[in-house]
Amino acid sequence: MTINIITASLIKTLRSRTGAGFLECKRALLEENGDIELSIDNLRKSGKMHAEKKIKNTTNQGMIFSKIKNNIGVMLELNCETDFVSKDELFISLGKDIILTTLKNEIKDINELKNIFEEKRIDLVSKVRENINIRRFHFMQGENIVSYVHGNRIGVLVDANFFNAIILKNIAMHIAASKPKYVHPKHVSDSVFKREYEIQLALAKNLNKPSVVLNKILEGRMNKFINNISLTGQNFIIDSTKTVGDILKEHNGYIKSFIRFELGEVIF
Repeated sequence: MTINIITASLIKTLRSRTGAGFLECKRALLEENGDIELSIDNLRKSGKMHAEKKIKNTTNQGMIFSKIKNNIGVMLELNCETDFVSKDELFISLGKDIILTTLKNEIKDINELKNIFEEKRIDLVSKVRENINIRRFHFMQGENIVSYVHGNRIGVLVDANFFNAIILKNIAMHIAASKPKYVHPKHVSDSVFKREYEIQLALAKNLNKPSVVLNKILEGRMNKFINNISLTGQNFIIDSTKTVGDILKEHNGYIKSFIRFELGEVIF
């Protein structure tokens, strides 16, 4: 279906995610029939943006809660409307109650969790006069789980094949700061790789270089891309002369999985 009218709302959304100008966003949306994701690629291919800006829903306030017990780690994002309510003892108490109940009963389904706490949620809404929302939670099971929460706004759970409290805590801190999407470059999906490849190919062609040179440039850019979004390929924030992969090799370890929550972030 072709969209003939590009609304101001669509343009605003694209501008907020790309930082591109009004006219460029409108052009991209027209060329891509109003598809936001395709329009982002369009702008990148035309060189009008260098990287997508990850926007947050600024209306979302609340806290990230996390706890580990008996080889189970859980993490919760509990939302409210204002920062004031997020600091209220009743709000914090609800979050802690949800976490403890999840651990005790090993709850894995968020809908089950919401049903259990619906009455308490409604009761708190009536008291603070703001909407309260159990937005998401994650259940992780393993023998070597580490949790890290930064300022109640960013939370990380890491599951490894070894336990070194200092190293794993530092890796969790690294994940909080560096936002990897995958554990290892080989885990990057074909669709993600192909999408970026097509963008970089379009940009490389504008350089007017011989094909041999362009291929080397393209290869270098793609290697950089997959390392930047993969935990083991990223430079370690504690020691930038090494990658996280180097640190893990030094301890004969590997990361089985990780999850990162950031308060109010848009979930794609």
